[in-house]
Amino acid sequence: MPTLMVQGTTSDAGKTTVVAALCRWLARQGVSVAPFKPQNMALNSAVTVDGGEIGRSTALQALACGLEPHSDMNPVLLKPQSDCGAQVILRGKVYGNMDALDYHAYKAEAMASVLTSWQALGERYDVIIAEGAGSPAEINLRANDIANMGFAEAADCPVLLVGDIDKGGVFAQLVGTLALISDSEQARTAGFIINRFRGDIALLEPGLDWLAEHTGKPVFGVLPYLHGLVIDSEDSVSAAGASEPGALKVVVPVLPRISNHNDFDPLRLHSGVDLVFVGPDEPIPPADLIILPGSKSTRHDLHWLTQQGWPEAIRKHLRYGGKLLGICGGFQMLGLRVEDPDGLEGEVGKTEGLALFEMVTRMVHGKQLRQVTGRLSPEVTESGVMATMTGYEMHNGVTEGPALARPFAELEGRPDGAVSADGQVAGTYVHGLFDEPAACDAILCWAGLNTQSARSVDYQSHRLQQLDRLADQVEQCLDTDRLRSLLQL
Repeated sequence: MPTLMVQGTTSDAGKTTVVAALCRWLARQGVSVAPFKPQNMALNSAVTVDGGEIGRSTALQALACGLEPHSDMNPVLLKPQSDCGAQVILRGKVYGNMDALDYHAYKAEAMASVLTSWQALGERYDVIIAEGAGSPAEINLRANDIANMGFAEAADCPVLLVGDIDKGGVFAQLVGTLALISDSEQARTAGFIINRFRGDIALLEPGLDWLAEHTGKPVFGVLPYLHGLVIDSEDSVSAAGASEPGALKVVVPVLPRISNHNDFDPLRLHSGVDLVFVGPDEPIPPADLIILPGSKSTRHDLHWLTQQGWPEAIRKHLRYGGKLLGICGGFQMLGLRVEDPDGLEGEVGKTEGLALFEMVTRMVHGKQLRQVTGRLSPEVTESGVMATMTGYEMHNGVTEGPALARPFAELEGRPDGAVSADGQVAGTYVHGLFDEPAACDAILCWAGLNTQSARSVDYQSHRLQQLDRLADQVEQCLDTDRLRSLLQL
């Protein structure tokens, strides 16, 4: 079972894109390859073909391989609910909530699930490209490690170490990381990849020669900084792209526990949309459309919205004719209240909502995880045409109330979400609703954009183009003969 693991000197060294690039490069040559991330911590996740949940970045890598995402590809997913606690997803299903110390002790047991998933993938695919998490040199986390060298040692696989030169200090990153790991871990480190380089490679070559001589490890290559690369971000909310004059102003609050912010990537690429993310203590600008995003802790983020003055800003926005859309947790916030009798998202209790819909949400055991297809309701499309849509549901809440009598969409014969009687406010449980151009056009038209002058991007095609762009860099910039030898090809 040839397995190659890509680890990074820092959390944002570019491991995800390097793994995606390697997966796409191999898949284009007809190699049966699958991605694998033993442990991930992220609030951006995707629904798998087997009805589970994995990190969004691993789902992107599955796309690079030409595969549907599967829960075996990311057996441990941690979804933070506070600064010291997280929901633990084990092989796609909710295992429970743990604080940091309890999970640290549990990792030895979690390793069994990690190895079971890895072996299951090995039975179905010829090559596995694994991705580490954070840095292998985190001294305080090395005991019972399952995310980096702990897995590599158990799987007995080689490791490539990635450093980000764009941040500076890349030689210190690489040499320092190597110095802080054990002798056996140093031995399985096959070499280095330097990522995000700008400039003339000739100026870097003396450093590369020194690195190889000093460590005895080869440099597999130097990947360039790719300008304009728009691809699924795992953690940070990425800045929006350029928009044309007179673009539709879309404003999104960056909630403390914002989840699945990749929902907005198609809007970032839309030239007719001026997308603005508003963080804590930032002024709330005028908008044509406000979108309340998903949340891992809806009641906590509702409290934050109130502290930041969003309810008053939303009421003013609606008085002046603006539109408001809530997605998943953002949809739940639009109701009368959110109840959590079992403390599934934090403390037991209830929180008053924005009271824009006559409905109540109750958090219940048994997370809804499913991929969906359907059509937008005529209330959302000025033409009355029911535009097709795709996406996925991922939530604990069950919402009930008269507001649901005017649904936002019809999903495989059942209603979803709500639209206000005046058509100004809408909400849905569906993530990824902007990915389908027809649905994106219809929603933006509802919000006030003339979509005849600016059409939505086919986001799936865009993602594949970006993945091919990454694979091209592997062919042009990395030592592919050495890579093939490492993978036993």
